[in-house]
Amino acid sequence: MNLRAIRTRLRVAAGIALLPVLALTACGSGDAPGTTAAGAQASPAPTDDPVAAVHKVDSVAALLPAGVRNAGTLRVGSSIGFPPGAYYPNGPDKAPAGQDIDLADAVAKVLGVRLERQDASFETILPALGSGKYDFGTGNFGVTTERLKTIDFVTYINDGQGFAVKKGSTALRSKVTDLTQLCGLTIGTGAGTTFEATLTAQKGVCAKAGKKPYDVKIYSENAATLTALQQGRIDVIMSTINGLRYQAAQPASQTTFLGEYHRLDVGFAFKKGSPLTKAFQAAVNELIEDGTYARILKKWSTSASAIETSRINPPEHT
Repeated sequence: MNLRAIRTRLRVAAGIALLPVLALTACGSGDAPGTTAAGAQASPAPTDDPVAAVHKVDSVAALLPAGVRNAGTLRVGSSIGFPPGAYYPNGPDKAPAGQDIDLADAVAKVLGVRLERQDASFETILPALGSGKYDFGTGNFGVTTERLKTIDFVTYINDGQGFAVKKGSTALRSKVTDLTQLCGLTIGTGAGTTFEATLTAQKGVCAKAGKKPYDVKIYSENAATLTALQQGRIDVIMSTINGLRYQAAQPASQTTFLGEYHRLDVGFAFKKGSPLTKAFQAAVNELIEDGTYARILKKWSTSASAIETSRINPPEHT
């Protein structure tokens, strides 16, 4: 996609991606015209700024390659979609906000570098790391065995997979602990996500249980997924725990969070063998130690997803 097309897409998304009710798939940065869900309201960003007091830590910055230290910049491919992760509270011509934005900015300050943030759709970021388009990527990327084959991760939070239904729905009334509970239902989720991978890999569970299979509908626009749920074209959404929990707390969304299904570590993503991972790990751990990390998570109401220490390429949770 050329630069003009990207800018056009972002302008179209301006009135949509900033909405609290669109905390759905952790996988898209733009929405098509006409997909705004009914009752949507703007979601202003919290006003506190825990990143402001962060300063460069020389011992951590020394872990960066000399070329990066000399250049003083890092290119980040950033999926900007919805709160609390990353979104545009004031439109795409203004600065993005969110947990991922704050954490990346805080890490950059510890390392003494400036970020060149490039907005990108979720599903394009990981492939672009290998080509060198970005130095690292953010977008609530879960650490999975499959991704670890080609991507290095530095963890900064523990999120994962969950489900939500339309408020008052009788399709599902309790926490999903087994995918056979979805048999006969239609699930909406995002393109290129761990949710799509999980549902695809387990598509035979219903047949083995002697039940009608579930159907999966894939969306690349967050608003379209919620609209489909509200209009009854899907029965349930599978997405991030923090995103769905945040969404359900917004009265306009009219959704009910059904709890956690599978936890995943989430991290900054790098091409395999990147020389940046040790510096990023040390920077995250510095933020954890000095309390900035806890303040950022408190700001975005994600404290329940805090980690005790950052790790490089931990195994996927089983």
